[in-house]
Amino acid sequence: MAIKKTGDKDVVRKIVTMAEEMHSKIKQMKQPQLKIPLRSLTNVEYDLKEGYFKLLPGIKARTLTAGTIKTFAQTLRMMGLSKNLVETDDIATKREAYYVSKNWGEARFLEQPESDTVMDDIEAMMQVNREQIGFIPEEKGGDIAGELIVIDKDSETGKELRIDCTKFGSGAYSVPSSCEHLKFETKAKFVLAIETSGMFERLNKHKYWKTANCILISMGGVPTRACRRFVRKIADQQKLPVYVFTDSDPYGFGSIYRTLKVGSGNAAHINEFFCVPQATFLGVTPQDIIDYKLPTHPLKDVDIKKIKDLIKNDPFIKHYKEWQKALEQMAKMKVRAEQQALAAWGLNFVMEKYLPEKLKNPKTWLP
Repeated sequence: MAIKKTGDKDVVRKIVTMAEEMHSKIKQMKQPQLKIPLRSLTNVEYDLKEGYFKLLPGIKARTLTAGTIKTFAQTLRMMGLSKNLVETDDIATKREAYYVSKNWGEARFLEQPESDTVMDDIEAMMQVNREQIGFIPEEKGGDIAGELIVIDKDSETGKELRIDCTKFGSGAYSVPSSCEHLKFETKAKFVLAIETSGMFERLNKHKYWKTANCILISMGGVPTRACRRFVRKIADQQKLPVYVFTDSDPYGFGSIYRTLKVGSGNAAHINEFFCVPQATFLGVTPQDIIDYKLPTHPLKDVDIKKIKDLIKNDPFIKHYKEWQKALEQMAKMKVRAEQQALAAWGLNFVMEKYLPEKLKNPKTWLP
């Protein structure tokens, strides 16, 4: 599935139309409004057929008043910056956009989270992703190693570039901030998405991708949009299963895996394109802690709170009894375990025993 592209002219037209509507209201001595989709878990639904968190009709209306005038000004200035970026075929990182605002007088942002929120509001109002309105993230998209040819283009000549992800020596290919134009060739049997860079480095160093005939992807915590889109495109284009390998803790389950598979409440307006419904959770599960006698750490208060919140409020977790059972088991055990805990049985135990056994036994996976 490809993102429904909004051409440069369409983006500019949308921005101009929204600005003109507000200007018209002001000239009529009426209070203009910004209608922004409500982006939270309370305004999404999870349906197995859809495969992702779908945005419900809820909106928040921001009316121009004495109390909201600064936010209105900031929103319009950010829209103006976006218009300029699109018209000049330029980009700005989220951090750069924050610093640009320092020239906006009283409309300047005091902290970056403020500018990030306004940027997200504009993205949601326009029903596009932020890359289409000129803004790119600071964070890396993720690292890739294994049986994969990435087909890119030279930005100067337009010629095709074929990037072999088995040829990076001790390094890895980095996912670009925008990967919609990429194509792939592979003979791999599956994609293994890994939470920690440390575990990715171990598997890459020993070329586990060659042994297992797979593609390794380092998520580096909660996967970025670029990482999620990259995995989704590979899964769709090459019809590959995606297996996810995280720490055994509520954060790995409810933030990292859940976000990759079905998206988030905050990005509900674009989850359709930035999630991987094909994903399955390989491990580490609470039962793995028992079966493999793994070293553990006690759950913290924040972990217990996260477990309760996931079971009670997360639409994805509420849909699957298997996940509820796993979280309840973790709460009862009162412990969590890291991926690296497998090293207690040998540095390469993860490659020689754990992953081969898990891959052969789908009954131990979680949906």
